[in-house]
Amino acid sequence: YNEPSSIYRVDLATGDRSLWERPDVPVDPSLVEVRQVRYESADGTPVTMFLVHRRGLVLNGNNPTLLYGYGGFDISMTPSFSATMFPWFEAGGVYAVANLRGGGEYGASWHEAGMLENKQNVFNDFIAAAEWLIANNYTNPRRLAIAGGSNGGLLTGATVTQRPDLFAAAIVGVPLLDMVRFQHFLMARYWVPEYGDAERSEHELEYMMAYSPYHNIHEGTRYPAVLLTAGENDTRVHALHARKMAAALQAATASDPDQDPVLLWVDLEGGHGQGKPLDLRVRDVADQRIFLMWQLGMLD
Repeated sequence: YNEPSSIYRVDLATGDRSLWERPDVPVDPSLVEVRQVRYESADGTPVTMFLVHRRGLVLNGNNPTLLYGYGGFDISMTPSFSATMFPWFEAGGVYAVANLRGGGEYGASWHEAGMLENKQNVFNDFIAAAEWLIANNYTNPRRLAIAGGSNGGLLTGATVTQRPDLFAAAIVGVPLLDMVRFQHFLMARYWVPEYGDAERSEHELEYMMAYSPYHNIHEGTRYPAVLLTAGENDTRVHALHARKMAAALQAATASDPDQDPVLLWVDLEGGHGQGKPLDLRVRDVADQRIFLMWQLGMLD
């Protein structure tokens, strides 16, 4: 998180290494510090989380914090450098990345503990990460946001419906949200081994209905501000998920739509996100960060 991708020259005889190539970046990586913490999930399982912020930042329980997660498909959330995060750090923001069950960080059993009937573990791990950040004086619910895309959009969508009181804003990117019918659209049928098929058995219907974000929206609930994104030409996750969720949340929420809006952003020419030219990627990041900074009071 604080070191750009670098190439080192290594002497195999001695083990000595020296820097051979490192890209120039428009920020000073040394201004940021990184630590890894361990916290307990709801069932007592230890989970790790990376924390990144400006060096010397005073933790006062009111730091604007962005919590990111994925938790699926055996994919590991490993540290990576991104210059686009540095305006967030310079504004006093904290960036947290939780290594949730369902990922590949700790082997096959870690992945299996977050798939099929165990999927709720992923959401519990994410919620526990948010609670740890609040309990350890990093932030509070009005200064905490969550973000995720694709399977991570399912994660943030589920967290919105399960714990709307825990944070101020959410990015729900190119998400799966109707988990009862997801397998009928585009290539999502290939993900049945990861999630299950609600039409295959009563058991699968029961556990998928229990967390399916679209099916767990409750009228009169004060939902946080939500930005849902979708690609009109997405061949992986159909845009219908974000559209249905946006409409249902807008109809159900008891929050002030001017203060805590539910917004839908559809890229009419884009897909799932891969292969976008640099200018469009910059646009997307800027739009999402401005939304979060607005909601967390970082633009005052």
